[in-house]
Amino acid sequence: MAPTLASLQVAAQDRESLQLVWQNIQPDSCPHSYNFHMHTTCSDGRLKPQDLIDQAITIGLKGLAITDHHTVSGYKIAQSWLEYLKSSSPTTPFPQLWTGIEITAKLLDTDVHILGYAFNPADPSLETYLQRKAPQHEMAEASAVIPALQHAGGFAILAHPCRYRRSAQELIPAAADLGIDGVEAYYAYGNPDPWEPTCDRTEQVKQLSSSYNLLHTCGTDTHGLSLLRRL
Repeated sequence: MAPTLASLQVAAQDRESLQLVWQNIQPDSCPHSYNFHMHTTCSDGRLKPQDLIDQAITIGLKGLAITDHHTVSGYKIAQSWLEYLKSSSPTTPFPQLWTGIEITAKLLDTDVHILGYAFNPADPSLETYLQRKAPQHEMAEASAVIPALQHAGGFAILAHPCRYRRSAQELIPAAADLGIDGVEAYYAYGNPDPWEPTCDRTEQVKQLSSSYNLLHTCGTDTHGLSLLRRL
């Protein structure tokens, strides 16, 4: 029996399966098996949501999340397209698509990006963050963004911790104090080709975050036309 959009939406909010994936993430998991950071034309990416899904299938991804800035429009289009593909070929294996978003927030008076996953996009606590623009004032504080994502049933993850004005050594403990669920540990700083996580920074982030028992995620942060690179 072909999956319905409703069943795909339930799978997209499956925290347990996503947590299990993250607990087994390896340095080579991204970009050919899993990718949890990518953008579409619904925010500042160049890939249409349908083309992103087609490419994910071609690559052979097992699971992914679209993390457009302050919108889930790309996710919804991609989920509908995935439903169509699955109904057309019910025996073909397809990747699991989780809900995702990237929210600009303030942490230690510094602009950071917080990724959200496996949340219910219809939850009222997220309304402020789905307006296609960065939140303002107190709603922009990480102390507001993190619980909003969690109230909606999702995970809150600190994106690329080594890309900010303040150091990862400062930001990760501060985020942990606010109850963040994890960090984007496997990230390619500098846009290498082929994509691979930056070893020294990955180890630094993993050591810091492990002391707070945080989850580790991976993603290409794709803004261009290839899910195998950032740009």
